[in-house]
Amino acid sequence: MLDATLKTQLQAYLQNLRAPIELIATLDASAKSVELRELLVEIASLSDKVSVNESGTDRRTPSFVIARQGERNGVRFAAIPLGHEFTSLVLALLWTGGHPPKVAPQVLDQIRALDGKMDFDIYMSLSCHNCPDVVQAAALMAIYNPNITTVIIDGGMFPAEVDARQVMAVPMVFKNDSLFGSGRMTLEEIVGKLDVHAAGRDAARLSDKEAFDMLVVGGGPAGAAAAVYAARKGIRVGVAAERFGGQTNDTMAIENYISVLETDGPKFALALEAQTRHYDVDIMNLQRAERIVPAATPGGLIEVHLHNGGVLKARSVVLSTGARWRNVNVPGEAEYKNKGVAYCPHCDGPLFKGKRVAVIGGGNSGVEAAIDLAGLVQHVTVVEFADALKADAVLVNKLNSLANVTVHVNAQTTEITGDGTRVNGLSYQDRASKVVHHVGLEGVFVQIGLVPNTEFLKGTLELSKFGEIAIDAKCHTSLPGVFAAGDVTTVPFKQIVIAAGEGAKAALSAFDYLIRQPVAAAALPETVALM
Repeated sequence: MLDATLKTQLQAYLQNLRAPIELIATLDASAKSVELRELLVEIASLSDKVSVNESGTDRRTPSFVIARQGERNGVRFAAIPLGHEFTSLVLALLWTGGHPPKVAPQVLDQIRALDGKMDFDIYMSLSCHNCPDVVQAAALMAIYNPNITTVIIDGGMFPAEVDARQVMAVPMVFKNDSLFGSGRMTLEEIVGKLDVHAAGRDAARLSDKEAFDMLVVGGGPAGAAAAVYAARKGIRVGVAAERFGGQTNDTMAIENYISVLETDGPKFALALEAQTRHYDVDIMNLQRAERIVPAATPGGLIEVHLHNGGVLKARSVVLSTGARWRNVNVPGEAEYKNKGVAYCPHCDGPLFKGKRVAVIGGGNSGVEAAIDLAGLVQHVTVVEFADALKADAVLVNKLNSLANVTVHVNAQTTEITGDGTRVNGLSYQDRASKVVHHVGLEGVFVQIGLVPNTEFLKGTLELSKFGEIAIDAKCHTSLPGVFAAGDVTTVPFKQIVIAAGEGAKAALSAFDYLIRQPVAAAALPETVALM
């Protein structure tokens, strides 16, 4: 099943096993069981520390457990973990076999300290690029805490179970048979949610930090570039981010970042973080800014108050909080979110195989989503408010060539309907005739652009009528010492390469501000202060 390159790589990884492990399989005569058996036997052939045992009796068939030799409990895959989940499989093998994870010791201590019996079911799809983070986090928790069990389930292999639990978006996590969360979550987020005392400890730790020369709020391409450019000046830099990488974590393919021919969003986000950490930047993840308090005196300290109660101080601040998916804001959207209303066609598309879906939005993202979905679903209905699709001509031509796609332009979505548990249709009004139409379907993908993350700044600094931070050519905001960059600002064309360039510009402008503060100059490194 594995090609020669993957076999060679996996064999090299398996040399890191410190203890023998067993792959305990539950199989039958089905084609999927034959496929899984072939994969497990192939893995075992690559290391004398791995063996296959077909005595499993799990209720999900096919499935397998990765366990220490002589044990029966471990991480269970009710899946054939290839595609995006192959890395998750490799890590589960290594961690079970004693190879240490690249996780901060304090996080591992938190996992070990979690008490109470916890059974996690993780529903994923092999095409979901957001799922591996959640899968790997849950696997690690099961390996390091005996009170935790984790089952990773490929929703496409168990459709009856998916329907019964109304799984209409992945990743979706159930804890002790109750919904725990959906969407991309990091290990730190999951552990923080389980550890009820974590927020208070975190707030105190953050508030005790020494003031930064430059604090970057937001960890997308703009924030990462700002942090790298600032750190290279030899000053003390911190980054407070909800999730490092920002929107790039949700991007399937990146093919227009200069010098990088092709990559995917999660890999790009990891590379951003790795380069930022290379410069000893203090990265504070899972931190949401609540408000900014300007400096009391020129050149004084600016305060950034966080959601958990912590307060960070800095002599200059770069705001790069980015943007998020825009909601269509019609009845039914909130009620049926993750019950048929979705925002990531790459992640959730496979759950709608053979069903009818709609895409709201006729820009590049909407048309690309419709094209992708058309290869999976029975029928796609595209609903666009404007009187023509706004996507690039090559995309529109491709869309128009697909037999199972219907396009409605000059159409205003008025309601997403459902039966109380899941989506069953969409209503739209023809803007010319004012006639309201209803389309029966099972899923709605919202693709209508982005909204800036600036709610916490209202009343503090100048925003545009669209809620973007108003900046000048050098990324100055209306507050002295506060700069901004990326999708959150008034700079046109929301692109990764533009955000990165703006982040670098904001850092250079902030540095220029710092060296012109007479009181603060002494606080800079000697080589900098003499510039």
